[in-house]
Amino acid sequence: MALTAVSRRMKVQAVPHGFRSTFRDWASERTNYPRDVAEMALAHAISSKVEAAYRRGDLFEKRRRLMHAWSDFCAKMGKPIASRAKVVDVNETRNAA
Repeated sequence: MALTAVSRRMKVQAVPHGFRSTFRDWASERTNYPRDVAEMALAHAISSKVEAAYRRGDLFEKRRRLMHAWSDFCAKMGKPIASRAKVVDVNETRNAA
């Protein structure tokens, strides 16, 4: 809800679902954090009533580390492309051939 509130205050015509979905894909594809940690970071409810009844912890420290890794990833992606990749001028490549 915090991301939704910020989006509304900034008058951004978008919903945070895509951002949350991107986080979930990143967590499963690029990290070794357990599924439960990522799901709890997204505040998803546990669908199994039995599992929910026995779940007492909040995985806070693991979630904190996961969100720090996500922050680092987002910061790295926010850098200009030129600082992340080698840009090759297509015209120079054609002329060299």
